[in-house]
Amino acid sequence: MTDFTARRTMMVDTQVRPSDVTKFPIIDAMLSVPREAYVPDSKREAAYIGENLQIDSDRVMLEPRTLAKMLEALNVQPSHVALDIGCGLGYSTAVLAQMCDFVVAVEDEEGRAQEAQSILSDQGVDNAAVMSGPLAEGAAKSGPYDIITIQGGVEDVPQALTDQLREGGRIACVFLEGTLGVVRVGHKLDGVVNWRFAFNASAPILAGFEKAKVFAL
Repeated sequence: MTDFTARRTMMVDTQVRPSDVTKFPIIDAMLSVPREAYVPDSKREAAYIGENLQIDSDRVMLEPRTLAKMLEALNVQPSHVALDIGCGLGYSTAVLAQMCDFVVAVEDEEGRAQEAQSILSDQGVDNAAVMSGPLAEGAAKSGPYDIITIQGGVEDVPQALTDQLREGGRIACVFLEGTLGVVRVGHKLDGVVNWRFAFNASAPILAGFEKAKVFAL
């Protein structure tokens, strides 16, 4: 029988801590949330690998290092309300839920959203709700949010989403520029989001976050 607790400890010790992630709430959440519960049964043995894990044809679970460093850069606080875009089967939502007051997650495939909600409920995560709808539209009715995370790559972040960020709030995602990817954190000040480089990472682009194509004659 696989000892997932030992794998979880090894993940934190070899992937998270060496990546300059020092905030205790992140370490604690990643040590306690069972990553293997939030992947398809066929992927449980691979749940703790140090790379993005394909959990559906159009969705990956971000590698532990990327998620941990993203949360470190966002400076999540216990009083925060977070929006988690593209939550997959709910792992990132569960980690966030342990760190902040409430998490609203969005998935664009209704069956996946229902499965994520079911897993979160089974795991006793009672301060998170998974909504079904277009990822790029977020969940405006439940906003505004202190923190927004996007669990995949983007070329462009629609204003409809940044409009849901509270003044003084922060958003983090992986921007794809050709074959290179960088995580940037956006700080909302005076109604404008200013983006800053955080670290290098990569992830497939999520539906709705492609850059609009410009046709030239």
